[in-house]
Amino acid sequence: MLESQIKYISEKFLELTKDKEIFVVSHFDTDGITSAAIIIKTLKKLDKKFSVKIMKSLEEQFIYDLPKDKIILFLDLASGCLDYIANSSLKNVFVIDHHEIPDSKIISEKIHILNPELINKQKMSASCLTYLFCKEMNPEIKEYSKLAVLGMIGDCLEKGIDKLNNGILNDSEIIRKRGLLIYPSTRPLNRTLEYSSSPYIPEVTGNIKGVLELLREVKINPINGKYPSILELDEEQMSKLITAIMLRNPKAKNSEIIGDIFLIKMFNKLEDARDLSAKINACSKLGESGVAIELCMEIAKVKKRAEAIHAQYKQLLISGLKFVSETNKIEGKGFVIINAKNQIKDTMTGTITSILSNSSIYEEGTIITTLAFDDESKKIKISSRNVGRNGRNVREVLASVIEKIGGEVGGHEFAAGAIIAQQKEEEFINLLKKNLEIEMIKI
Repeated sequence: MLESQIKYISEKFLELTKDKEIFVVSHFDTDGITSAAIIIKTLKKLDKKFSVKIMKSLEEQFIYDLPKDKIILFLDLASGCLDYIANSSLKNVFVIDHHEIPDSKIISEKIHILNPELINKQKMSASCLTYLFCKEMNPEIKEYSKLAVLGMIGDCLEKGIDKLNNGILNDSEIIRKRGLLIYPSTRPLNRTLEYSSSPYIPEVTGNIKGVLELLREVKINPINGKYPSILELDEEQMSKLITAIMLRNPKAKNSEIIGDIFLIKMFNKLEDARDLSAKINACSKLGESGVAIELCMEIAKVKKRAEAIHAQYKQLLISGLKFVSETNKIEGKGFVIINAKNQIKDTMTGTITSILSNSSIYEEGTIITTLAFDDESKKIKISSRNVGRNGRNVREVLASVIEKIGGEVGGHEFAAGAIIAQQKEEEFINLLKKNLEIEMIKI
């Protein structure tokens, strides 16, 4: 059972960290950042010495260079690097993660791992696991549960809330309302629709003319020069708006458009949890992980800075989606490969690929893969998604290519990523294309 594993790992952690400093390594997306924030708050309460490093991805050499005299704690990553950890001279390593663990990976005795994939494949974010782990060590941390919810939402896991996640939601005292799943639900509707990426609304997202046309169509008008928010709409307005959006996105399922809106108290006011989650993600993806963590800590002075970064991120996202819609793609039966090179920021490939996979553009089962250069590291960031969560395991598809050309791969069955050297660009595309074509023949 997951509960007993959480208890065992937390007891082991307290035992081994009595007189040792802790080095925390966490992933740079919302789930990783909120996990790090929960750990920081908890370790401070426990009076532990620690330091924190936020990472885009893990590479073999980084693991080998980690301090040998400290307890290493990985959050929201490392499941794909267990063999590197096993082969390193690190003595005691803790991993709290929810990504798939390849069968080939070695779990050595020095690795204390908390991952639902090893127990019951229960879908749970790293932030929720981290919260339950920390709560086991210190039951007086219920106020940190809202960070776990933000991480859960950041990883799009809020629709499959199970028993343990429900407990976390109860701890967080979050307010849930049924409505249109476009965030922020608390801000004027014209701005919310213009920057809507999940769901992506054809001819509306990124198009202010299309936004105003939609609002005129459903007879939602500004009051005193300001449009109402989603939460301020009456039943009739909400119904008309949902219908109009679904007509523009006919392949979208009801569950993708309508669902629970989560409202969370931060900075002494109710905020849309999806919006907060997106702000945390934007800050970290644009190289401001310190601002992202401080936002989680509710440090008032960073709020305006976070909002400015988020606005920049949304502009980059819109321009990235525009580039994708206009560029030539490598397409075949059941797959699309987008080689963005320098046209999309490498840290945004996952978000853009996810938006495309959740749109009505591609058929269910299509594998969408986006490549972008990271010129600083001379690497290529790769993100793959499976439209509709049906069909081939994208992590395995990527792994079969990476195995031949070298690099790092990790993720889930329907959402995975990889890192390769820039000089392997052509080789990767050719091999991926070949593998996907062979897979389709098999099917």
